[in-house]
Amino acid sequence: MTKITAYKNSGAENGTVDINDSIFGIELNNSVVTDAVIMQRASLRQGTHDVKNRSEVRGGGKKPWRQKGTGRARQGSIRSPQWVGGGTVFGPTPRSYAYHLPRKVSRLALKSVLSQKAADGNIIVIDSISYDKPNTKSFAQLLSTVGANGKTLVVLEDGNDNAALSARNIDKVTVVAPEGVNVLDVINANKLVVTQAALSKIEEVLG
Repeated sequence: MTKITAYKNSGAENGTVDINDSIFGIELNNSVVTDAVIMQRASLRQGTHDVKNRSEVRGGGKKPWRQKGTGRARQGSIRSPQWVGGGTVFGPTPRSYAYHLPRKVSRLALKSVLSQKAADGNIIVIDSISYDKPNTKSFAQLLSTVGANGKTLVVLEDGNDNAALSARNIDKVTVVAPEGVNVLDVINANKLVVTQAALSKIEEVLG
């Protein structure tokens, strides 16, 4: 077990906490992480692109001219693809770009980026974060005290609504539940701030 510094809700140090080496102490697998990032970014694409083919373009119901005798090439519709204003051939249509990696591959990628964050000293564990009501100012002060400046991923246990509401309006801060921790968010964040309860849940899911 690796030990990292734990903090109180006030931002003061509160001893150390053990983290699971099988999750936070493995060797970085760049190939798997790359596959996971490409998969996530593909899944974020809207895929709403669309063009009109010859059956969707307005007009063109009448044959432009008779089949024979004009000296011109035969034509059946002014909405054929070769006509200006005609339909588009093989153009993009709405589709989903989402796909999935095998579960073992996805988990290995997540463990790799979490391990890298731990190795770089960019994981901050806080015993608990709780407020009687949403308090953005207090949450921002806590992040500043523990050194979580810039892009920060905050992982809060389920049911901690006041803390989640306190953090969501802070610039460059992303809040997720333990089950929602993903490779792309971890890579994009400079610091990973996680409560003790959320850390236990991550280790339960990935362990």
